[in-house]
Amino acid sequence: MQETARAMVLASFIGDSLALGAHWIYDTAQIDKQLGRVDQLLRPLPGSYHPNRDAGEFTHYGDQTLVLLESLAETKGFALEHFGAAWRKLFTNYDGYLDKATKQTLENITNNPALTTCGSGSTDLSAAARIAPLAYLFRDDQQQLVASAVAQARMTHNSPASLAAAEFLAKLVFQALHGVPLAEAVETALDDGVADLDLDLRLRASLDLVGQESRAAIARLGQMCGAVNALPAVLQLVLTHENDLEQCLIENVMAGGDSAARGLAAGMILGARLGMEAIPARWLAALRQRGHIEQLLTQLP
Repeated sequence: MQETARAMVLASFIGDSLALGAHWIYDTAQIDKQLGRVDQLLRPLPGSYHPNRDAGEFTHYGDQTLVLLESLAETKGFALEHFGAAWRKLFTNYDGYLDKATKQTLENITNNPALTTCGSGSTDLSAAARIAPLAYLFRDDQQQLVASAVAQARMTHNSPASLAAAEFLAKLVFQALHGVPLAEAVETALDDGVADLDLDLRLRASLDLVGQESRAAIARLGQMCGAVNALPAVLQLVLTHENDLEQCLIENVMAGGDSAARGLAAGMILGARLGMEAIPARWLAALRQRGHIEQLLTQLP
């Protein structure tokens, strides 16, 4: 299982990096015209939200996921205070994009340093999507995985939708990593209860779109950052392409919008399901932080 868990982490980071070139382009015709089919790790287009990044690097979501992994490796466990300090250090003179959730959390911390209450009110998926390092660390303890996933999400995204998304994703990836068929794992996570009614209804509705062309399906579900749009889109992607991680992550990028958050989550789920052999060698070779990521994983139990 440890090797499959390694694939889960690497595929999650690749999902973010593959999205870098087209991230937050909502006009899919523009993606087609300017990038074509995105099947390589690309540098962002001119005018991107990520002008200081190059091919094989991460969006600000991936950067935060890496900081979480570094924190886990240093403490040999999950310590919210340590992660919080590392997260704040990342954004000191940061040369990447500062989204609203980050700005609001940093502002809140100056007035209220308690990491359980300083989070923004953002409902985005990104905080829930960065949990692959935790899923590796707690690959044999679902209760610990869920608790830590929710705690780290709350630190920056203290909203019912984001916290419910973190809990749902933690349960889903744990089951996938333990060999539970993906459709069954989704049903189990839904049956356990989703602590946000709107998210619950939208997740269930997304199941009706499984098997349809993902670009069209995600246009219906919403390309936006919010968990109530992005997490149902992730389910459509991974259930439609459950045996093809490469196709899943490409289709995610080609669907436009917040493809980086979706990519973190979709890569994590299918990496957990399919293992290392499912990850294209060219993507692993192009991932600039691969060596660092793998070294950090060796430091975890």
